[in-house]
Amino acid sequence: MKHLSRWIMALAALVTLTGALRPAALYDWHLPAWMPPPPPTPDNPMSTAKVELGRYLFYDARLSADDTIACASCHLQSHGFADARAKGVGVGGEVGTRNVPGLANVAYFPVLTWGNPLLKHLEHQALIPIFGISPPEMAMEGREEAMIARLSADPAYLPLFGRAFPDSRGEVTLKRITQAIAAFERSLISYNAPYDRYKYGGQTSAISDAAKRGEALFFSHDLECYHCHTGANFTDNFASARSRQPEVGYHNNGLYDLDGKGAYPFDAVGIKEHTGRAEDMGRFRTPSLRNVAVTAPYMHDGSLPTLRDVIRHYAAGGHVTMVDGHRSDGRNSPLKDPLLGGFDITPDQEDDLVAFLESLTDRQFLTNSHFSDPWPAAHPARKNRRNEAK
Repeated sequence: MKHLSRWIMALAALVTLTGALRPAALYDWHLPAWMPPPPPTPDNPMSTAKVELGRYLFYDARLSADDTIACASCHLQSHGFADARAKGVGVGGEVGTRNVPGLANVAYFPVLTWGNPLLKHLEHQALIPIFGISPPEMAMEGREEAMIARLSADPAYLPLFGRAFPDSRGEVTLKRITQAIAAFERSLISYNAPYDRYKYGGQTSAISDAAKRGEALFFSHDLECYHCHTGANFTDNFASARSRQPEVGYHNNGLYDLDGKGAYPFDAVGIKEHTGRAEDMGRFRTPSLRNVAVTAPYMHDGSLPTLRDVIRHYAAGGHVTMVDGHRSDGRNSPLKDPLLGGFDITPDQEDDLVAFLESLTDRQFLTNSHFSDPWPAAHPARKNRRNEAK
C-alpha cells in the first residue's frame, strides 16, 4: 500500500507538471499527420493566447509612424501573406529594395530574409520593419515609447496581453510585442493544397492530369527544379523539431550580370552584403513555392511578373535585361549556380508546369478566419491602414 501511495503521489505530481507545461508543450499546430512540427522556441513558447495577441498586433497600423502601415499592409492573406507589388512600400510611399516574401510555414525557415544569413529569429526580424531606416517601412525609430503608450491606452489590449503573458498584468512592452507577432507568424501553417491531398492523402483526382504531368517535369533531371525547391515546403531552407541540422540554401540564379563578372545592382547584392565574399554576389535565399501562384511578382526584386516568366527565365539559363541603360546578361554570369544551365520546354509542357505550381495553392489558408483581420473597420488600428486588399 505504501508503494502504491507513493506511485499515486508521483503520478499526481506528473499531472500537475504536465498541466503547468500545457500552454507551450501542447500547442496545436493543426498539422497533417505526415508533417513534423516546427523547431521548438524555448525563449518564446507557443500558446493560443499569444498567437491571438500577435494577430491583433500584426493587423495594427498604430505600429507605424502615421497609422497607415501594419505588418498586414505588406503581408496580405489573400496573397499567401506576400504582396502584389514588385517591392514593398512603407510610410510616406517609400519604395523598398525587396519583394515581400510570403509567410506560409515560416516557422520552419532557419533563415528569414532574401539576403541576410544572420537573421534567424522572427522576434528579431519584427524589429526591422518597425524601426528600420534603410529603407523606412513603419518608421518608428525613436518612437518606441509613443507606440507602447498608444497600444497601452487601447482597452482591447489589456486582456490580450494579460492572457498571452500571465505574469505581465497586461503591461505592454516591446519584447512582448515582438514575441506575440512572431508567435502569430509561426502559426501560419499551410499544408492543405490540392497537391497535398493528392500526394499525401491518396486523392488521385485532387489535381488535374496536366498538374501530374507538370509534377513529373518539376522533379525531372531535365528541369532540375527540385534540387533547390525540395521537401515539403519546396525550398532548401528547412528545419523541424526532428531536424539534426537545418538546411540553408542561397543561390545565384543568373538574374543579373552587369559587368561580365557577375555583378548585381548595388542595392541588392545578396548575402555578399553580409559575408563580404565575392563569390556570394547575387546569392539569395530560395523561397518556398507554397502558394506560389498567388505571390506574384517573383524574384528578390519582383522583376518577373508571372510564373511563365519565371519558367522562361530558367529555361533560358538566366535573364537578359537593361539596367540603367546597360545590358545585363545573367545567362553568362560566372557566379551563376552550375545547376542552372537552361532546358528545352514546349508550350504544352509550360502549361503543365504552371498547372502543377497552381496545385500548391492552399485556398483554405488564404481564407482562414484564424489568420484574418480581427479589428472592426472603424477602429484606430485599421481605419487609416493602406493596402487592405488587392
